[in-house]
Amino acid sequence: MMPKPEHGHRLDLTGKVVLITGGGTGVGLIIAKSFVEHGARVYITWRREEVLKKVMADVNGSKSSPDEGGEIVPLQMDVTSKESIRNAVQFVNKTDAYGKLNVLVNNAGIANGTTTSTFFPFISDKSDPEHTNLGNSLFERSTFESWEEVLRTNTVAPFFVTMGFLELLEKGAKSVGHPDQSGNGRETSSVINISSAGASFKLSMNSFAYPTSSKAGINHLSQSMAIEFAVNKIPVRVNCIEPEVFPSELMGTRDELEKITKETLPGGFRPAPAQRPGRDEELGMAAVFLASSAGGFTNGTVMRVDGGLALVNP
Repeated sequence: MMPKPEHGHRLDLTGKVVLITGGGTGVGLIIAKSFVEHGARVYITWRREEVLKKVMADVNGSKSSPDEGGEIVPLQMDVTSKESIRNAVQFVNKTDAYGKLNVLVNNAGIANGTTTSTFFPFISDKSDPEHTNLGNSLFERSTFESWEEVLRTNTVAPFFVTMGFLELLEKGAKSVGHPDQSGNGRETSSVINISSAGASFKLSMNSFAYPTSSKAGINHLSQSMAIEFAVNKIPVRVNCIEPEVFPSELMGTRDELEKITKETLPGGFRPAPAQRPGRDEELGMAAVFLASSAGGFTNGTVMRVDGGLALVNP
């Protein structure tokens, strides 16, 4: 565990209220732990209550004293349901003493639909009989429903979650002294959308829906929101992180990734130059920077934290 910055340090998140969607495992949990270490109160959302309770017990219980760092607060929410988002907004508004949110991390995402897959190894496997007539194979094996589910969760949901919490994010900015219209404000609130290095690929990597289409969409959405908030004087910065490859339910365990990262990914050209999975602090600190006052001059950016994978897989 990294030492917590002293109060007032540019990376210190003491007093900040954070919400991370899909914060129960993988990338979301890595970021949640980093925020807690830096003093934030972190709401993590997940559909499964048992996952949330376990994470809360593990993270909060690992502190040497109740006053050390921040804390995890579990919150059930379905990012694809407006009613669920409304309930989560009301919960944070009532639970937090100031009815505010300083940081929103849109992390929840899926790779495949629940009914049929959007991942097809035969796209790059020329020995597979289905590769022979690629167009017909993809047409018959793909479904509108699976595409819609991936796009709904990965690209559309961050829009609704951000807009649902925007009022609380504006309150968060005002709580740290941002002026309403003009002047030298100290800080804004921060939205961090979690994309994927695959968003920069032109290769399909055996799935046209994920990550290339759905994650490229969140990149563009992030920049569009950043621009609209800026021109409308809404004190909320929007940035995007493209992580790859970190342990998660989607990618696999660290031991599994140690082997995978030394090889070319299916459908790719070359393994990442780093030849290893990412370390927790490499992703966590990127998010802490964007969430903290140190990142206050950073807006509308897409930050790759991928060991160079996108550089060698155009």
